Amino acid sequence: MSIFSKANLLHLRLPFSVLLLPVYVFAISQTTNLNVLNALLVFVVWHLLVYPASNAYNSYFDKDEGSIALLKNPPKIQRNLYHLAVTLEWLGVALAAIVSWHFAFCVLLYNVLSKAYSNPKIRLKKYPIVSFLVVFVFQGWFIYVATYYAVGNIYTGFNAMVFLAGLVCSCLIGASYPLTQVYQHAEDGKRGDKTLSILLGIRGSFLFSGGIFFLGFGLMRLYWQQAQQLLNFYVFGVITLPVLGFFSWWFWQVLKNEAAASYQNMMRTTVISATVLLVYFLWVLV
Repeated sequence: MSIFSKANLLHLRLPFSVLLLPVYVFAISQTTNLNVLNALLVFVVWHLLVYPASNAYNSYFDKDEGSIALLKNPPKIQRNLYHLAVTLEWLGVALAAIVSWHFAFCVLLYNVLSKAYSNPKIRLKKYPIVSFLVVFVFQGWFIYVATYYAVGNIYTGFNAMVFLAGLVCSCLIGASYPLTQVYQHAEDGKRGDKTLSILLGIRGSFLFSGGIFFLGFGLMRLYWQQAQQLLNFYVFGVITLPVLGFFSWWFWQVLKNEAAASYQNMMRTTVISATVLLVYFLWVLV
Protein backbone atom coordinates (compact mmCIF):
# COMPACT_ATOMS: atom_id res chain seq x y z
CA MET A 1 0.00 0.00 0.00
CA SER A 2 1.29 3.47 -0.88
CA ILE A 3 2.76 5.60 1.89
CA PHE A 4 0.51 8.35 0.52
CA SER A 5 -2.68 6.41 1.27
CA LYS A 6 -5.72 8.32 2.50
CA ALA A 7 -5.29 6.92 6.03
CA ASN A 8 -1.66 8.04 6.21
CA LEU A 9 -2.47 11.50 4.87
CA LEU A 10 -5.18 11.89 7.50
CA HIS A 11 -2.67 11.06 10.23
CA LEU A 12 -0.45 13.92 9.05
CA ARG A 13 -3.22 16.20 10.34
CA LEU A 14 -2.22 18.99 7.97
CA PRO A 15 -4.94 21.37 9.25
CA PHE A 16 -3.25 21.14 12.67
CA SER A 17 -0.28 22.99 11.15
CA VAL A 18 -2.57 25.98 10.67
CA LEU A 19 -3.18 26.04 14.42
CA LEU A 20 0.58 26.52 14.94
CA LEU A 21 0.85 29.20 12.25
CA PRO A 22 0.55 32.21 14.63
CA VAL A 23 4.09 31.64 15.96
CA TYR A 24 5.51 31.74 12.43
CA VAL A 25 3.53 34.85 11.49
CA PHE A 26 4.61 36.64 14.68
CA ALA A 27 8.26 35.84 13.91
CA ILE A 28 8.19 37.13 10.33
CA SER A 29 6.27 40.24 11.43
CA GLN A 30 9.11 41.18 13.78
CA THR A 31 12.03 40.44 11.46
CA THR A 32 13.66 43.65 10.26
CA ASN A 33 15.49 42.07 7.32
CA LEU A 34 12.90 39.76 5.78
CA ASN A 35 14.14 37.43 3.03
CA VAL A 36 11.00 36.40 1.14
CA LEU A 37 12.50 33.19 -0.29
CA ASN A 38 13.71 32.11 3.13
CA ALA A 39 10.32 32.93 4.63
CA LEU A 40 8.62 30.70 2.04
CA LEU A 41 11.08 27.85 2.62
CA VAL A 42 10.73 28.11 6.41
CA PHE A 43 6.94 27.97 6.08
CA VAL A 44 7.13 24.82 3.94
CA VAL A 45 9.64 23.19 6.29
CA TRP A 46 7.64 23.73 9.48
CA HIS A 47 4.05 23.56 8.33
CA LEU A 48 4.08 21.12 5.41
CA LEU A 49 6.91 18.79 6.45
CA VAL A 50 8.11 18.88 10.06
CA TYR A 51 4.81 19.34 11.93
CA PRO A 52 3.00 16.71 9.81
CA ALA A 53 5.93 14.31 10.32
CA SER A 54 5.68 14.87 14.07
CA ASN A 55 1.93 14.19 13.98
CA ALA A 56 2.57 10.98 12.02
CA TYR A 57 5.15 9.81 14.58
CA ASN A 58 2.73 10.48 17.39
CA SER A 59 -0.08 8.59 15.67
CA TYR A 60 2.21 5.68 14.73
CA PHE A 61 3.42 5.08 18.28
CA ASP A 62 0.21 5.96 20.14
CA LYS A 63 -2.17 3.98 17.92
CA ASP A 64 -5.10 5.92 19.33
CA GLU A 65 -8.49 4.31 19.13
CA GLY A 66 -10.36 7.39 20.35
CA SER A 67 -10.46 10.94 19.07
CA ILE A 68 -7.22 12.89 18.71
CA ALA A 69 -6.65 16.49 17.67
CA LEU A 70 -8.50 17.13 14.38
CA LEU A 71 -9.28 13.42 13.95
CA LYS A 72 -12.52 12.42 15.64
CA ASN A 73 -12.29 8.88 14.24
CA PRO A 74 -8.61 8.16 13.45
CA PRO A 75 -8.08 5.49 10.78
CA LYS A 76 -6.15 2.31 11.56
CA ILE A 77 -2.38 2.76 11.66
CA GLN A 78 -0.42 1.32 8.72
CA ARG A 79 3.22 0.23 9.04
CA ASN A 80 4.37 2.55 6.30
CA LEU A 81 3.10 5.61 8.22
CA TYR A 82 6.49 5.58 9.95
CA HIS A 83 8.26 5.63 6.57
CA LEU A 84 6.17 8.61 5.50
CA ALA A 85 7.14 10.46 8.69
CA VAL A 86 10.85 9.76 8.11
CA THR A 87 10.59 10.91 4.48
CA LEU A 88 8.96 14.19 5.47
CA GLU A 89 11.36 14.94 8.31
CA TRP A 90 14.45 14.48 6.13
CA LEU A 91 12.90 16.52 3.34
CA GLY A 92 12.46 19.20 5.98
CA VAL A 93 16.14 19.02 6.95
CA ALA A 94 17.23 19.18 3.30
CA LEU A 95 15.08 22.24 2.57
CA ALA A 96 16.21 23.87 5.81
CA ALA A 97 19.83 23.47 4.70
CA ILE A 98 19.04 25.68 1.70
CA VAL A 99 18.16 28.45 4.18
CA SER A 100 21.22 27.91 6.41
CA TRP A 101 23.03 25.23 8.35
CA HIS A 102 21.83 26.91 11.56
CA PHE A 103 18.21 26.39 10.56
CA ALA A 104 18.88 22.82 9.39
CA PHE A 105 20.35 22.05 12.82
CA CYS A 106 17.24 23.48 14.51
CA VAL A 107 14.99 21.31 12.34
CA LEU A 108 17.10 18.23 13.06
CA LEU A 109 16.91 18.90 16.80
CA TYR A 110 13.14 19.33 16.62
CA ASN A 111 12.82 16.02 14.75
CA VAL A 112 14.90 14.21 17.40
CA LEU A 113 12.75 15.58 20.21
CA SER A 114 9.59 14.71 18.29
CA LYS A 115 10.69 11.07 18.19
CA ALA A 116 11.74 11.12 21.84
CA TYR A 117 8.34 12.53 22.78
CA SER A 118 6.44 9.58 21.27
CA ASN A 119 8.85 6.63 20.92
CA PRO A 120 8.13 3.97 23.58
CA LYS A 121 11.87 3.49 24.27
CA ILE A 122 12.12 7.05 25.60
CA ARG A 123 8.52 8.29 25.68
CA LEU A 124 8.89 11.78 27.12
CA LYS A 125 5.12 11.96 26.84
CA LYS A 126 4.70 9.78 29.94
CA TYR A 127 6.52 12.31 32.14
CA PRO A 128 4.08 15.18 32.81
CA ILE A 129 6.53 17.97 33.67
CA VAL A 130 9.16 17.02 31.09
CA SER A 131 6.62 16.64 28.28
CA PHE A 132 5.08 20.01 29.11
CA LEU A 133 8.47 21.74 29.12
CA VAL A 134 9.40 20.15 25.77
CA VAL A 135 6.19 21.43 24.16
CA PHE A 136 6.39 24.79 26.00
CA VAL A 137 9.95 25.49 24.85
CA PHE A 138 10.15 23.80 21.47
CA GLN A 139 6.74 24.59 19.97
CA GLY A 140 6.84 28.17 21.24
CA TRP A 141 10.14 29.88 22.04
CA PHE A 142 12.31 27.59 19.91
CA ILE A 143 10.14 27.84 16.78
CA TYR A 144 9.90 31.62 17.13
CA VAL A 145 13.65 32.15 17.56
CA ALA A 146 14.62 29.67 14.81
CA THR A 147 12.11 31.25 12.41
CA TYR A 148 13.05 34.83 13.29
CA TYR A 149 16.72 34.33 12.49
CA ALA A 150 16.14 32.06 9.48
CA VAL A 151 13.74 34.35 7.61
CA GLY A 152 16.03 37.34 8.20
CA ASN A 153 19.15 35.33 7.40
CA ILE A 154 20.95 36.97 10.32
CA TYR A 155 22.59 35.10 13.20
CA THR A 156 23.65 37.46 15.94
CA GLY A 157 24.19 37.05 19.65
CA PHE A 158 21.59 37.28 22.40
CA ASN A 159 18.68 39.61 21.66
CA ALA A 160 16.42 40.35 24.64
CA MET A 161 13.41 41.27 22.48
CA VAL A 162 13.63 38.07 20.45
CA PHE A 163 13.95 36.07 23.68
CA LEU A 164 10.92 37.85 25.18
CA ALA A 165 8.77 37.34 22.08
CA GLY A 166 9.69 33.66 22.15
CA LEU A 167 8.50 33.43 25.75
CA VAL A 168 5.19 35.00 24.74
CA CYS A 169 4.77 32.28 22.11
CA SER A 170 5.64 29.58 24.66
CA CYS A 171 2.93 30.85 27.00
CA LEU A 172 0.33 30.93 24.23
CA ILE A 173 1.22 27.36 23.23
CA GLY A 174 1.61 26.17 26.83
CA ALA A 175 -1.78 27.54 27.84
CA SER A 176 -3.57 25.23 25.41
CA TYR A 177 -1.42 22.15 26.09
CA PRO A 178 -3.24 20.64 29.13
CA LEU A 179 -6.61 21.42 27.57
CA THR A 180 -5.79 19.19 24.61
CA GLN A 181 -5.47 16.30 27.09
CA VAL A 182 -8.49 16.77 29.36
CA TYR A 183 -10.80 14.51 27.37
CA GLN A 184 -8.48 11.50 27.05
CA HIS A 185 -7.36 10.68 30.58
CA ALA A 186 -8.62 7.11 30.27
CA GLU A 187 -6.81 6.37 27.00
CA ASP A 188 -3.57 8.04 28.12
CA GLY A 189 -3.69 6.16 31.41
CA LYS A 190 -4.24 2.88 29.58
CA ARG A 191 -0.94 3.42 27.74
CA GLY A 192 0.86 4.32 30.96
CA ASP A 193 1.21 8.00 30.01
CA LYS A 194 0.85 10.31 32.99
CA THR A 195 0.12 13.52 31.13
CA LEU A 196 0.18 16.96 32.70
CA SER A 197 -3.62 17.05 32.60
CA ILE A 198 -3.83 13.75 34.52
CA LEU A 199 -1.38 15.13 37.09
CA LEU A 200 -3.36 18.36 37.50
CA GLY A 201 -6.82 16.86 37.22
CA ILE A 202 -9.51 18.27 34.94
CA ARG A 203 -10.25 21.39 36.99
CA GLY A 204 -6.57 21.90 37.72
CA SER A 205 -5.85 21.79 33.99
CA PHE A 206 -8.16 24.75 33.43
CA LEU A 207 -6.64 26.75 36.28
CA PHE A 208 -3.12 26.00 35.03
CA SER A 209 -4.01 26.98 31.46
CA GLY A 210 -5.60 30.22 32.62
CA GLY A 211 -2.52 31.07 34.67
CA ILE A 212 -0.12 30.42 31.78
CA PHE A 213 -2.28 32.50 29.43
CA PHE A 214 -2.29 35.49 31.77
CA LEU A 215 1.47 35.16 32.21
CA GLY A 216 1.73 35.38 28.42
CA PHE A 217 -0.67 38.34 28.50
CA GLY A 218 1.67 40.17 30.86
CA LEU A 219 4.74 39.31 28.79
CA MET A 220 2.94 40.52 25.67
CA ARG A 221 2.37 43.89 27.32
CA LEU A 222 6.01 44.06 28.34
CA TYR A 223 7.12 43.23 24.80
CA TRP A 224 5.03 45.91 23.12
CA GLN A 225 5.92 48.40 25.82
CA GLN A 226 9.61 47.82 25.16
CA ALA A 227 8.95 48.11 21.43
CA GLN A 228 7.06 51.39 22.09
CA GLN A 229 3.99 50.02 20.30
CA LEU A 230 1.45 49.65 23.09
CA LEU A 231 -1.44 49.95 20.62
CA ASN A 232 -0.57 46.42 19.51
CA PHE A 233 -1.07 45.19 23.08
CA TYR A 234 -4.47 46.89 23.42
CA VAL A 235 -5.60 45.30 20.15
CA PHE A 236 -4.43 41.95 21.50
CA GLY A 237 -6.52 42.46 24.63
CA VAL A 238 -9.64 43.19 22.59
CA ILE A 239 -9.18 40.51 19.94
CA THR A 240 -8.66 37.71 22.50
CA LEU A 241 -11.99 38.40 24.26
CA PRO A 242 -13.74 35.56 22.34
CA VAL A 243 -11.06 33.14 23.59
CA LEU A 244 -11.53 34.25 27.19
CA GLY A 245 -15.29 34.13 26.79
CA PHE A 246 -15.40 30.57 25.49
CA PHE A 247 -12.76 29.40 27.96
CA SER A 248 -14.80 30.84 30.86
CA TRP A 249 -18.01 29.23 29.57
CA TRP A 250 -16.29 25.86 29.13
CA PHE A 251 -14.73 25.97 32.59
CA TRP A 252 -18.14 26.79 34.09
CA GLN A 253 -19.66 23.78 32.32
CA VAL A 254 -16.85 21.55 33.61
CA LEU A 255 -17.39 22.79 37.18
CA LYS A 256 -21.00 21.66 36.88
CA ASN A 257 -20.22 18.39 35.09
CA GLU A 258 -16.75 17.09 34.20
CA ALA A 259 -18.24 15.29 31.20
CA ALA A 260 -18.12 18.72 29.52
CA ALA A 261 -14.34 18.22 29.23
CA SER A 262 -14.99 16.61 25.86
CA TYR A 263 -13.23 16.32 22.52
CA GLN A 264 -15.81 18.60 20.90
CA ASN A 265 -15.27 21.43 23.40
CA MET A 266 -11.50 20.99 23.25
CA MET A 267 -11.56 21.38 19.46
CA ARG A 268 -13.83 24.43 19.66
CA THR A 269 -11.44 26.11 22.08
CA THR A 270 -8.40 25.20 19.99
CA VAL A 271 -9.90 26.45 16.73
CA ILE A 272 -11.19 29.69 18.29
CA SER A 273 -7.89 30.52 19.98
CA ALA A 274 -5.75 29.64 16.93
CA THR A 275 -8.00 31.66 14.60
CA VAL A 276 -7.99 34.69 16.88
CA LEU A 277 -4.21 34.60 17.31
CA LEU A 278 -3.66 34.15 13.57
CA VAL A 279 -5.88 37.14 12.79
CA TYR A 280 -4.03 39.20 15.39
CA PHE A 281 -0.53 38.40 14.19
CA LEU A 282 -1.57 38.90 10.55
CA TRP A 283 -2.78 42.34 11.59
CA VAL A 284 0.61 42.99 13.23
CA LEU A 285 2.36 41.76 10.08
CA VAL A 286 0.30 43.95 7.75
